[in-house]
Amino acid sequence: MLRFLIRRTLAAAVILMIISAVTFLLFYAIPADPARLACGKVCPPETLAQARHNLGIDKPLMVQFVSWVVAIFVGRDYEGLGHCPAPCLGYSFVNRQPVFDTIIDRLPATLALTVGAAVIFLLFGVATGVIAALRQGKALDKIASVSSLIGASVQIYFVGTLLMYFFVYQLHVFAQPKYIPITEDPVGWFSGLLLPWIVLAIIFTANYTRMTRSTMVETLSEDYVRTARAKGMSGASVVLRFALRGTLTPIVTIFGVDLGTLIGGAIITETTFGLQGLGRLSLNAVNNSDLPLLMAVVLVAAAAIVVMNVVVDALYAVIDPRVRLS
Repeated sequence: MLRFLIRRTLAAAVILMIISAVTFLLFYAIPADPARLACGKVCPPETLAQARHNLGIDKPLMVQFVSWVVAIFVGRDYEGLGHCPAPCLGYSFVNRQPVFDTIIDRLPATLALTVGAAVIFLLFGVATGVIAALRQGKALDKIASVSSLIGASVQIYFVGTLLMYFFVYQLHVFAQPKYIPITEDPVGWFSGLLLPWIVLAIIFTANYTRMTRSTMVETLSEDYVRTARAKGMSGASVVLRFALRGTLTPIVTIFGVDLGTLIGGAIITETTFGLQGLGRLSLNAVNNSDLPLLMAVVLVAAAAIVVMNVVVDALYAVIDPRVRLS
Protein backbone atom coordinates (compact mmCIF):
# COMPACT_ATOMS: atom_id res chain seq x y z
CA MET A 1 0.00 0.00 0.00
CA LEU A 2 2.80 2.43 0.89
CA ARG A 3 4.56 1.88 -2.45
CA PHE A 4 1.28 2.38 -4.25
CA LEU A 5 0.59 5.64 -2.44
CA ILE A 6 4.08 6.91 -3.20
CA ARG A 7 3.67 6.12 -6.90
CA ARG A 8 0.24 7.72 -7.05
CA THR A 9 1.48 10.81 -5.19
CA LEU A 10 4.38 11.23 -7.61
CA ALA A 11 2.02 10.74 -10.55
CA ALA A 12 -0.35 13.33 -9.06
CA ALA A 13 2.55 15.79 -8.74
CA VAL A 14 3.41 15.30 -12.41
CA ILE A 15 -0.23 15.81 -13.39
CA LEU A 16 -0.42 19.01 -11.35
CA MET A 17 2.75 20.29 -12.99
CA ILE A 18 1.26 19.61 -16.43
CA ILE A 19 -1.98 21.32 -15.44
CA SER A 20 -0.08 24.34 -14.12
CA ALA A 21 1.92 24.56 -17.37
CA VAL A 22 -1.23 24.36 -19.51
CA THR A 23 -2.98 26.92 -17.30
CA PHE A 24 -0.01 29.26 -17.52
CA LEU A 25 0.06 28.99 -21.31
CA LEU A 26 -3.67 29.61 -21.60
CA PHE A 27 -3.58 32.73 -19.46
CA TYR A 28 -0.16 34.17 -20.24
CA ALA A 29 0.86 32.99 -23.72
CA ILE A 30 -2.39 33.26 -25.66
CA PRO A 31 -3.58 36.76 -24.58
CA ALA A 32 -2.01 39.64 -26.51
CA ASP A 33 -1.51 41.64 -23.31
CA PRO A 34 -1.73 39.42 -20.18
CA ALA A 35 -0.81 42.40 -18.00
CA ARG A 36 -4.05 44.15 -18.93
CA LEU A 37 -6.03 41.02 -18.08
CA ALA A 38 -4.17 40.68 -14.78
CA CYS A 39 -4.80 44.32 -13.97
CA GLY A 40 -8.56 44.03 -14.45
CA LYS A 41 -11.13 46.10 -16.32
CA VAL A 42 -10.52 49.35 -14.45
CA CYS A 43 -6.75 49.75 -14.56
CA PRO A 44 -4.91 53.09 -14.33
CA PRO A 45 -1.86 53.45 -16.62
CA GLU A 46 0.59 53.41 -13.71
CA THR A 47 -0.95 50.17 -12.36
CA LEU A 48 -0.80 48.63 -15.83
CA ALA A 49 2.90 49.47 -16.12
CA GLN A 50 3.50 48.03 -12.67
CA ALA A 51 1.65 44.84 -13.62
CA ARG A 52 3.78 44.42 -16.76
CA HIS A 53 6.95 44.85 -14.74
CA ASN A 54 5.92 42.46 -11.95
CA LEU A 55 4.68 39.81 -14.37
CA GLY A 56 7.96 40.00 -16.27
CA ILE A 57 6.26 39.75 -19.64
CA ASP A 58 9.34 41.30 -21.24
CA LYS A 59 11.23 38.08 -20.40
CA PRO A 60 11.11 34.75 -22.30
CA LEU A 61 8.00 32.67 -21.65
CA MET A 62 9.94 29.81 -20.02
CA VAL A 63 11.61 32.23 -17.61
CA GLN A 64 8.19 33.59 -16.67
CA PHE A 65 6.85 30.10 -16.02
CA VAL A 66 9.84 29.06 -13.89
CA SER A 67 9.55 32.25 -11.84
CA TRP A 68 5.85 31.59 -11.34
CA VAL A 69 6.41 27.99 -10.17
CA VAL A 70 9.29 28.96 -7.88
CA ALA A 71 7.11 31.65 -6.30
CA ILE A 72 4.63 28.96 -5.21
CA PHE A 73 7.28 27.32 -3.03
CA VAL A 74 9.51 30.19 -1.89
CA GLY A 75 7.39 33.31 -2.36
CA ARG A 76 8.04 36.37 -4.46
CA ASP A 77 8.65 40.10 -4.12
CA TYR A 78 6.40 42.41 -6.15
CA GLU A 79 7.97 45.81 -6.63
CA GLY A 80 5.77 48.49 -5.18
CA LEU A 81 3.34 45.92 -3.77
CA GLY A 82 5.32 44.09 -1.12
CA HIS A 83 6.27 40.48 -0.49
CA CYS A 84 4.01 37.57 -1.38
CA PRO A 85 4.90 34.65 0.95
CA ALA A 86 4.80 31.03 -0.15
CA PRO A 87 2.64 29.57 -1.45
CA CYS A 88 2.46 32.58 -3.72
CA LEU A 89 -0.18 31.98 -6.40
CA GLY A 90 0.14 35.49 -7.72
CA TYR A 91 -0.90 38.99 -6.80
CA SER A 92 -4.36 40.36 -7.49
CA PHE A 93 -4.03 43.88 -8.88
CA VAL A 94 -7.81 44.23 -8.50
CA ASN A 95 -8.01 43.32 -4.79
CA ARG A 96 -4.51 44.66 -4.08
CA GLN A 97 -3.49 41.61 -2.08
CA PRO A 98 -1.87 38.19 -2.62
CA VAL A 99 -4.21 35.72 -4.30
CA PHE A 100 -3.52 33.03 -1.70
CA ASP A 101 -4.91 35.24 1.07
CA THR A 102 -8.15 35.70 -0.86
CA ILE A 103 -8.51 31.97 -1.48
CA ILE A 104 -7.86 31.10 2.18
CA ASP A 105 -10.52 33.63 3.15
CA ARG A 106 -13.15 32.05 0.86
CA LEU A 107 -12.17 28.37 1.20
CA PRO A 108 -13.94 27.67 4.56
CA ALA A 109 -17.35 28.57 3.10
CA THR A 110 -16.82 26.24 0.14
CA LEU A 111 -15.56 23.40 2.36
CA ALA A 112 -18.52 23.77 4.71
CA LEU A 113 -20.99 23.74 1.82
CA THR A 114 -19.27 20.79 0.15
CA VAL A 115 -18.85 18.54 3.19
CA GLY A 116 -22.37 19.13 4.51
CA ALA A 117 -24.04 18.48 1.18
CA ALA A 118 -21.79 15.47 0.50
CA VAL A 119 -22.81 13.79 3.76
CA ILE A 120 -26.48 14.24 2.90
CA PHE A 121 -26.44 13.12 -0.73
CA LEU A 122 -24.08 10.20 -0.09
CA LEU A 123 -26.10 8.76 2.81
CA PHE A 124 -29.53 9.32 1.29
CA GLY A 125 -28.49 8.43 -2.26
CA VAL A 126 -26.82 5.14 -1.36
CA ALA A 127 -29.53 4.14 1.14
CA THR A 128 -32.35 4.88 -1.31
CA GLY A 129 -30.56 3.05 -4.11
CA VAL A 130 -30.00 -0.04 -1.96
CA ILE A 131 -33.65 -0.12 -0.87
CA ALA A 132 -34.80 0.30 -4.48
CA ALA A 133 -32.56 -2.57 -5.61
CA LEU A 134 -33.81 -4.88 -2.86
CA ARG A 135 -37.42 -4.01 -3.77
CA GLN A 136 -36.84 -4.26 -7.50
CA GLY A 137 -40.06 -3.88 -9.47
CA LYS A 138 -42.14 -2.99 -6.42
CA ALA A 139 -43.71 0.29 -5.33
CA LEU A 140 -40.66 1.59 -3.45
CA ASP A 141 -38.45 0.92 -6.46
CA LYS A 142 -40.79 2.80 -8.78
CA ILE A 143 -41.11 5.74 -6.40
CA ALA A 144 -37.33 5.97 -6.01
CA SER A 145 -36.82 5.78 -9.78
CA VAL A 146 -39.36 8.53 -10.51
CA SER A 147 -38.05 10.72 -7.70
CA SER A 148 -34.46 10.36 -8.86
CA LEU A 149 -35.47 11.20 -12.42
CA ILE A 150 -37.24 14.36 -11.25
CA GLY A 151 -34.34 15.30 -8.96
CA ALA A 152 -31.81 14.90 -11.75
CA SER A 153 -33.91 17.03 -14.11
CA VAL A 154 -34.35 20.13 -11.96
CA GLN A 155 -31.81 22.94 -11.72
CA ILE A 156 -30.20 24.31 -8.57
CA TYR A 157 -31.07 27.94 -9.28
CA PHE A 158 -34.74 27.01 -9.79
CA VAL A 159 -35.09 24.75 -6.73
CA GLY A 160 -32.99 27.07 -4.57
CA THR A 161 -35.01 30.17 -5.44
CA LEU A 162 -38.32 28.31 -5.02
CA LEU A 163 -37.45 26.79 -1.63
CA MET A 164 -35.96 30.04 -0.39
CA TYR A 165 -39.14 31.93 -1.27
CA PHE A 166 -41.48 29.51 0.52
CA PHE A 167 -39.39 28.18 3.42
CA VAL A 168 -37.36 31.31 4.24
CA TYR A 169 -39.50 34.32 3.35
CA GLN A 170 -43.03 32.89 3.65
CA LEU A 171 -43.02 30.06 6.20
CA HIS A 172 -39.80 31.02 8.04
CA VAL A 173 -38.82 27.38 8.43
CA PHE A 174 -35.17 27.94 7.47
CA ALA A 175 -32.87 30.80 8.37
CA GLN A 176 -31.58 33.18 5.73
CA PRO A 177 -28.75 31.32 3.92
CA LYS A 178 -25.36 32.70 4.89
CA TYR A 179 -21.98 31.49 6.03
CA ILE A 180 -20.93 32.06 9.63
CA PRO A 181 -17.65 30.52 10.84
CA ILE A 182 -18.38 27.50 13.01
CA THR A 183 -15.94 28.78 15.64
CA GLU A 184 -18.03 31.93 16.09
CA ASP A 185 -21.55 30.48 16.16
CA PRO A 186 -22.05 26.71 15.58
CA VAL A 187 -25.85 27.02 15.58
CA GLY A 188 -25.78 29.93 13.13
CA TRP A 189 -23.27 28.04 10.97
CA PHE A 190 -25.61 25.04 10.76
CA SER A 191 -28.85 26.96 10.23
CA GLY A 192 -27.31 29.27 7.65
CA LEU A 193 -26.06 26.38 5.50
CA LEU A 194 -28.92 23.90 5.98
CA LEU A 195 -31.00 25.03 3.00
CA PRO A 196 -27.99 25.22 0.60
CA TRP A 197 -26.99 21.73 1.74
CA ILE A 198 -30.46 20.37 0.99
CA VAL A 199 -30.73 22.05 -2.41
CA LEU A 200 -27.26 20.95 -3.52
CA ALA A 201 -27.92 17.43 -2.20
CA ILE A 202 -31.17 17.08 -4.17
CA ILE A 203 -29.37 16.96 -7.51
CA PHE A 204 -26.60 14.63 -6.37
CA THR A 205 -28.90 12.35 -4.36
CA ALA A 206 -30.84 11.59 -7.53
CA ASN A 207 -27.68 10.59 -9.39
CA TYR A 208 -26.36 8.43 -6.55
CA THR A 209 -29.73 6.72 -6.13
CA ARG A 210 -29.83 5.67 -9.76
CA MET A 211 -26.21 4.58 -9.81
CA THR A 212 -26.45 2.63 -6.54
CA ARG A 213 -29.61 0.87 -7.64
CA SER A 214 -28.22 -0.26 -10.98
CA THR A 215 -24.91 -1.40 -9.47
CA MET A 216 -26.60 -3.18 -6.56
CA VAL A 217 -28.95 -5.08 -8.89
CA GLU A 218 -25.94 -6.28 -10.87
CA THR A 219 -23.95 -7.17 -7.74
CA LEU A 220 -26.81 -9.20 -6.24
CA SER A 221 -26.62 -11.54 -9.23
CA GLU A 222 -22.89 -12.25 -8.75
CA ASP A 223 -21.79 -15.79 -7.90
CA TYR A 224 -20.18 -14.91 -4.57
CA VAL A 225 -23.42 -13.26 -3.38
CA ARG A 226 -25.49 -16.30 -4.36
CA THR A 227 -22.96 -18.53 -2.63
CA ALA A 228 -23.26 -16.52 0.58
CA ARG A 229 -27.03 -16.92 0.47
CA ALA A 230 -26.74 -20.65 -0.22
CA LYS A 231 -24.60 -21.03 2.91
CA GLY A 232 -27.49 -19.74 5.00
CA MET A 233 -26.33 -16.20 5.74
CA SER A 234 -29.05 -13.73 6.63
CA GLY A 235 -30.22 -11.24 4.06
CA ALA A 236 -28.81 -8.28 5.99
CA SER A 237 -25.38 -9.92 6.28
CA VAL A 238 -25.30 -10.70 2.57
CA VAL A 239 -26.20 -7.12 1.67
CA LEU A 240 -23.85 -5.39 4.13
CA ARG A 241 -20.84 -7.71 3.96
CA PHE A 242 -20.83 -8.65 0.28
CA ALA A 243 -23.26 -6.85 -2.03
CA LEU A 244 -22.81 -3.36 -0.61
CA ARG A 245 -19.01 -3.50 -0.63
CA GLY A 246 -19.00 -4.49 -4.28
CA THR A 247 -21.51 -1.76 -5.05
CA LEU A 248 -19.52 1.00 -3.37
CA THR A 249 -16.49 0.81 -5.68
CA PRO A 250 -18.01 2.83 -8.58
CA ILE A 251 -19.86 5.02 -6.07
CA VAL A 252 -16.61 6.00 -4.38
CA THR A 253 -15.05 6.74 -7.77
CA ILE A 254 -17.78 9.19 -8.73
CA PHE A 255 -17.91 10.59 -5.21
CA GLY A 256 -14.22 11.47 -5.35
CA VAL A 257 -14.68 13.36 -8.62
CA ASP A 258 -17.82 15.14 -7.38
CA LEU A 259 -16.22 16.10 -4.08
CA GLY A 260 -13.11 17.44 -5.79
CA THR A 261 -15.26 19.43 -8.21
CA LEU A 262 -17.37 20.92 -5.41
CA ILE A 263 -14.26 21.89 -3.44
CA GLY A 264 -13.16 23.76 -6.55
CA GLY A 265 -16.30 25.82 -6.19
CA ALA A 266 -20.05 25.22 -6.43
CA ILE A 267 -20.63 28.28 -8.59
CA ILE A 268 -24.39 28.01 -9.11
CA THR A 269 -25.20 27.12 -5.50
CA GLU A 270 -23.00 29.84 -4.03
CA THR A 271 -24.42 32.43 -6.43
CA THR A 272 -28.02 31.39 -5.75
CA PHE A 273 -27.65 31.73 -1.98
CA GLY A 274 -25.09 34.54 -1.94
CA LEU A 275 -22.37 32.47 -0.26
CA GLN A 276 -18.88 33.92 -0.57
CA GLY A 277 -16.95 30.79 -1.54
CA LEU A 278 -14.52 29.80 -4.26
CA GLY A 279 -17.28 29.42 -6.84
CA ARG A 280 -18.49 32.96 -6.30
CA LEU A 281 -14.87 34.11 -6.21
CA SER A 282 -14.14 32.58 -9.62
CA LEU A 283 -17.24 34.24 -11.07
CA ASN A 284 -16.13 37.61 -9.71
CA ALA A 285 -12.65 37.03 -11.12
CA VAL A 286 -14.14 36.46 -14.58
CA ASN A 287 -16.34 39.55 -14.33
CA ASN A 288 -13.43 41.70 -13.16
CA SER A 289 -10.90 40.10 -15.56
CA ASP A 290 -8.73 39.28 -12.54
CA LEU A 291 -6.26 36.96 -14.26
CA PRO A 292 -4.06 35.91 -11.29
CA LEU A 293 -7.08 35.15 -9.13
CA LEU A 294 -8.77 33.13 -11.87
CA MET A 295 -5.60 31.12 -12.47
CA ALA A 296 -5.29 30.34 -8.77
CA VAL A 297 -8.89 29.12 -8.53
CA VAL A 298 -8.35 26.86 -11.56
CA LEU A 299 -5.24 25.36 -9.95
CA VAL A 300 -6.99 24.83 -6.60
CA ALA A 301 -9.89 23.08 -8.33
CA ALA A 302 -7.52 20.88 -10.33
CA ALA A 303 -5.49 20.03 -7.22
CA ALA A 304 -8.66 19.08 -5.33
CA ILE A 305 -9.74 16.66 -8.08
CA VAL A 306 -6.27 15.10 -8.37
CA VAL A 307 -5.94 14.64 -4.59
CA MET A 308 -9.40 13.11 -4.30
CA ASN A 309 -8.58 10.64 -7.07
CA VAL A 310 -5.50 9.50 -5.13
CA VAL A 311 -7.64 9.02 -2.01
CA VAL A 312 -10.23 7.07 -4.00
CA ASP A 313 -7.59 4.74 -5.44
CA ALA A 314 -6.32 4.01 -1.94
CA LEU A 315 -9.83 3.25 -0.71
CA TYR A 316 -10.47 0.61 -3.37
CA ALA A 317 -8.58 -2.11 -1.52
CA VAL A 318 -10.36 -1.26 1.73
CA ILE A 319 -13.85 -1.35 0.26
CA ASP A 320 -13.62 -4.23 -2.19
CA PRO A 321 -11.55 -7.31 -1.24
CA ARG A 322 -11.39 -8.29 -4.93
CA VAL A 323 -9.15 -5.27 -5.57
CA ARG A 324 -5.45 -5.76 -4.92
CA LEU A 325 -2.86 -3.03 -5.08
CA SER A 326 0.36 -4.30 -6.62
